[in-house]
Amino acid sequence: MPDNAAKLKGVDRAAILLLALGEADAAAILTHMGPKEVQELGLAMAGMTNVRTESMETVMRSFVDTLRDQTSLGVDSDEYIRNVLTKALGADKAGGVIDRILLGRNSKGLEQLKWMDARSIAELIRLEHPQIIAIVLSFLDSDQAAEVLSVFPERVRPDIIMRIATLDGIQPAALQELDEILEKQFSGASNVKSSSLGGVKTAANILNLIEGSIESSIIEQVTSADQDLAQEIQDNMFVFENLIDVDDRGIQTLLREVASDQLMLALRGAEEGLKEKIFKNMSKRAAEMLRDDLEAAAPARLSDVEAAQKEILSVTRRLADAGEIMLGGGGEDFV
Repeated sequence: MPDNAAKLKGVDRAAILLLALGEADAAAILTHMGPKEVQELGLAMAGMTNVRTESMETVMRSFVDTLRDQTSLGVDSDEYIRNVLTKALGADKAGGVIDRILLGRNSKGLEQLKWMDARSIAELIRLEHPQIIAIVLSFLDSDQAAEVLSVFPERVRPDIIMRIATLDGIQPAALQELDEILEKQFSGASNVKSSSLGGVKTAANILNLIEGSIESSIIEQVTSADQDLAQEIQDNMFVFENLIDVDDRGIQTLLREVASDQLMLALRGAEEGLKEKIFKNMSKRAAEMLRDDLEAAAPARLSDVEAAQKEILSVTRRLADAGEIMLGGGGEDFV
């Protein structure tokens, strides 16, 4: 545990709070969370040892203060949710969040996919029409969608990515068809409405998080089929070198979330400008040690370097989605 309780990360604060509440209440709270949140909180709780009284009191005090600021007024209005999230996050970033809240609330089958491993999802939908597969992957979080796409045969990946990139809203009939497919597997029912899932940014986000050689192969094949679309996808991709456009505060936030050995491996394939930006946002001693380690390190496989970069990009996406860092240099969100 950090010595300074005020510096506890949000997930650590939540973990301490759940541990303090006891098994029954903690379990009840977790049932209202998504798979990623449950996994992150579970890992944080498992790592909690010798929690200081100071830390516990800080967390509880913060929780009580937050409750005092909340209202008990319940609002059951899609329009209200849309307006609040749009004002808070901006139109671009809020769009995906709104779709997941409103569509996910009404469609239990799709939500259940988020709890499944990539191979199980791929097996479930592998015989469906590519457009149905594209809709499913558009609904999943980008990192999970990237894992599922990696499981599919190489020959079908470009077609799926192109369908995701050109997906411009989903008609109710198409979602109803998808619900019927999932209903056979989960015995669930839903009342599905139209949604704006998919698009070039969704395709780009999935490719951001897929293994490097697979990404290159997909882009190459999409380029052969539709050069303009391939270029548009690439223009929307956030690659490791784009971290140079993140402001210093964002880099410092990112560095607190990344393991030093992972960072060293990722920087093996980075340009000097990005390396210098990383060094500048570390303490002098830490920067010197990292420089020395990079110079003394044995050669690394390109696939390992790319994998480390993808992991850091995944962390970057999580921090950007949480509003903790801004990407693009000019204050643009990574959505």
